[in-house]
Amino acid sequence: MREVDVAVIGAGPAGLFAAYYAGFRGLSVAVIDALPEPGGQVTAMYPEKLILDVAGFPSIKGRDLVANLVAQAAPFDPNYLLGTRAEKLSYADGRPVLGLAGGEQLSCGAVIVTGGLGSFTPRPLPVAEHFVGAGIVYFVPQPAELAGRDVLIVGGGDSAFDWALTLHPLARSVTLVHRREKFRAHAATVARVLALPIRVVVNAELTRLHGDGAVTGAEITVRGGAAETLPVDTVVAALGFTADLGPLAEWGLRLDRRHIVVDSAMATNLPRIFAAGDITEYPGKVRLIATGFGEAATAVNNAAVVIDPSAHLFPGHSSDGS
Repeated sequence: MREVDVAVIGAGPAGLFAAYYAGFRGLSVAVIDALPEPGGQVTAMYPEKLILDVAGFPSIKGRDLVANLVAQAAPFDPNYLLGTRAEKLSYADGRPVLGLAGGEQLSCGAVIVTGGLGSFTPRPLPVAEHFVGAGIVYFVPQPAELAGRDVLIVGGGDSAFDWALTLHPLARSVTLVHRREKFRAHAATVARVLALPIRVVVNAELTRLHGDGAVTGAEITVRGGAAETLPVDTVVAALGFTADLGPLAEWGLRLDRRHIVVDSAMATNLPRIFAAGDITEYPGKVRLIATGFGEAATAVNNAAVVIDPSAHLFPGHSSDGS
């Protein structure tokens, strides 16, 4: 059984900042995530999206934000356990013990859960089930791979419009289809897309795909109208995703639906288990990356005192040292 001062479950922005802050406080850190690389949903879903609400950055791509957070934590040498999952929680001598997928056990001074929305699965596009991996994608981690393609985006939320903006300069053509007339995306993003030569078709659905082994065309049908076939070789299904807490739901944490209830110290109802970021719930909760950073620092500072009661809650500013 390995030992670590702080185990961070979730390698998204809040988890990566928690890894830095724990290192800054002189604590050893392990970062656990089921995804194969750090960044959580930012890396998986919108690595090229410009994020506009992180303090100090007028705008920054998701991929660059993740790289900066990893670099910030690097001097403290956190141990990344990626592509694995924390499945079980028990206690030994008052310390949390995490049972990881594969059977390894990790004894922790404290645990900080920063798992965003938990594990997430894209909502499927039923008409496309036979073409997944052959022209149907749910995420676009490398937009350059779609250069010169005819792209159809299905959806009306933020991710659909973000992909439209990202892919427009690269693709040969971009068409966005949404089954309703109104969009869920941010109004400013919608306005930017509508100002570009991107075809937006509303009150319409993707009803059929053409191709022999790979997509070559898409049939869209406007409500009350005839079907139209477009030349398409890539369909981006941006229909959102379903979230699941997975094994964490069985740990005995106090939950509010799929969120973990915490107090002002970011402490949960279980001893030595804290949480930060989008996965948390408390009165007045605002789900922003910027909020998650502050919650991560709060969780680490309170965990430090639980691990070592002689430690100070506030360690001083990071600029106070040499």
